[in-house]
Amino acid sequence: MNAITLYRASRWAYLHKIPILPKLLHDVNYLLFHCHIPAQAEIGQGTIFGYGGMGCVVHQTCVIGENCIIGYGTTLGSKRKDSGGPVIGNSVYIATGSKLLGKIKIGDGAVIGANSVCTHDVPERCMVAGIPARIIKENIDVREISTHIQLSGDLQSRIGKENGKQRN
Repeated sequence: MNAITLYRASRWAYLHKIPILPKLLHDVNYLLFHCHIPAQAEIGQGTIFGYGGMGCVVHQTCVIGENCIIGYGTTLGSKRKDSGGPVIGNSVYIATGSKLLGKIKIGDGAVIGANSVCTHDVPERCMVAGIPARIIKENIDVREISTHIQLSGDLQSRIGKENGKQRN
């Protein structure tokens, strides 16, 4: 059992409008993994949290795509109480301790460096790092960073086409 499993059970109960159960599962998640992943957040299939999701905080309006890897102790939150959380694309790698704050968009295949503070949009297939986060590399293949990440079909075809152009 890990935080994402409890989140998925909580999300299922939330979507089926079963009272009390989403809150109960959220609280169990907090007690076991010291993380806050509300049932209102949308997390795609294949997304995993490092170390079972320990210490992670996810804003209730956050949308996370498929096949993402989210490191230990990350925060996906808002800047202000009334602003929303980030929208994260597919096959994104968010390293340990990163903070993604505000209603920002992280493109498909992006990489967020460890302990970065990201408050602006990140284009797809870019690597950002630092405080504040800045683009340090463009047109990356996220599989070079993590061998565990799976690419969505669309992103995989775009990378394949680009690699074919580079060889010619």
